[in-house]
Amino acid sequence: MSIVESTTQFAPPGSWTADPVHSNVSFEVEYAGVSTFRGGFREFTAELAGSTLVGTAKVESVDVKDDNLNGHLLSPDFFDAQRYPEITFRAEGLERGEDGTLEGTGEITIKGVTRPIRLAGRIGSPNVDPFGNVKLGLTLEATVDRNEFGVSWNAPNQGGGNYLGDAVELVADLILVRQEA
Repeated sequence: MSIVESTTQFAPPGSWTADPVHSNVSFEVEYAGVSTFRGGFREFTAELAGSTLVGTAKVESVDVKDDNLNGHLLSPDFFDAQRYPEITFRAEGLERGEDGTLEGTGEITIKGVTRPIRLAGRIGSPNVDPFGNVKLGLTLEATVDRNEFGVSWNAPNQGGGNYLGDAVELVADLILVRQEA
């Protein structure tokens, strides 16, 4: 039996979980009107079964390479980690194109607010690593308006406009491992 399966189903049968060492969950936002600021979460989960993907990110694991800024992001100005310790995500009915592109809809909950999101990305074909694990690559992207989730802190930029953009790009680059039945 070949690992590469010729099918239009979203993913090969089975239950798949994210390999946290080789996966990444991150965000990007316009910063100071001159660049893109990036951050991510060190602790997260993702599980795929059929065309349903569910995941969580531990807010306290936010990482932007600066301890002071990490602390500010945990405060009520941003994620309010004490009251809302997790960000959750769910997508059902993801659709795979013949070329591996994907699209669909889902919902994300940030600071206790749940909103629908439109998803785009790509999915690869399964492969076997040197240790016999069957792995599958999946990338999803979505854009949200952070203000809809109560993440509205901002400051005026001296050159005009605001310090932070409102649109936040969410990116999940996942290496999924098939779980034994």
